[in-house]
Amino acid sequence: MASPATEVDAGGRAVRVTNPDRVIYEATERTPEVTKLQVVQYYVAVGDGIMRALRERPTALERWPKGVHEGITLSTRTGEHGDAFYQKRVPKGAPAYVETATIKFPSGRDADEVCPTEVAVPAWAAQMGTLTFHPWPVRRSAPDLPDELRIDLDPYGSTGFRDAVRVAGVARELLDDLGMVGFPKTSGNRGIHVYIRIEPRWDFVDVRHAAIAFGRELERRTSGVTTKWWKEERGDAIFVDYNQNARDRTIASAYSLRAKPGAPVSTPMEWDELAEVDDPADFNLFTVPERLAERGDVHARIDDVHCSLERLLALYEEHGEGELPYPPDYPKMPGEPPRVQPSKKNAANWES
Repeated sequence: MASPATEVDAGGRAVRVTNPDRVIYEATERTPEVTKLQVVQYYVAVGDGIMRALRERPTALERWPKGVHEGITLSTRTGEHGDAFYQKRVPKGAPAYVETATIKFPSGRDADEVCPTEVAVPAWAAQMGTLTFHPWPVRRSAPDLPDELRIDLDPYGSTGFRDAVRVAGVARELLDDLGMVGFPKTSGNRGIHVYIRIEPRWDFVDVRHAAIAFGRELERRTSGVTTKWWKEERGDAIFVDYNQNARDRTIASAYSLRAKPGAPVSTPMEWDELAEVDDPADFNLFTVPERLAERGDVHARIDDVHCSLERLLALYEEHGEGELPYPPDYPKMPGEPPRVQPSKKNAANWES
């Protein structure tokens, strides 16, 4: 029998939680089981941090209504069906306090996405089975002009978290040389994300080109880094996923839970602290609220500085290496190389 509904106070609003005892995360050797009610309470507890990450941003919801259990699959962006899924449009029946923002997909179609303005919104979304929030790098007031450059350092092959940490140290040096300020966080899995607030005066193509330039400069500065889109070309390296800056591509927000055993959290870090982290799973639903209460949000200054992309865009043009492939669901983009794996190229589909 389902447990009776209860209510959680989220910033002065009562958020109703149905089936509060439903197990969302099973117990592990390190962590006890996590119920639906605990997930909602987690997002209220980290309200200051999660709202700094989401406020006024169109946000896709990664929903796991049945929890994170063996056999549960996540629907992909390319249309595979699963028990968990991405919700890009505001769900029907959302409370009146759930505001929206209109965004445009690469196809040209429009959609109204959830646009959090108060902590009750992530609490309500958690009640709806949301574990991870995927905000766009724009504000509702300027949906076509990103205010954030996102550097996604993604381990590939035999590389792991400590390799990403090493490359993040080189990225920090590069940011200093460019006169830019970056704010790192764990991805909640093996990778590292670095956020750079920027002036909202460049479009998505420009911001993506800046990410490509940043990745290529990392390749020049250190070994074990790649911007190769095709997996067969990457080898054992940290992939700089420049396409996370393309329109409608998002990554887990700061303070988002991840659908992994132990309820890990994508956790903001200070640069010197990041270098000392051995296991990102130490930062989870049980430990992060206490950390935030004791230290405050280490990304509290993230909105104080808005950097320029001019130097990165100049590097993109200066080295003249040109475009890289877009995600497969995109229309063919100007200057893009043919979308065919290098191992399958031939004279009919590949220009020398």
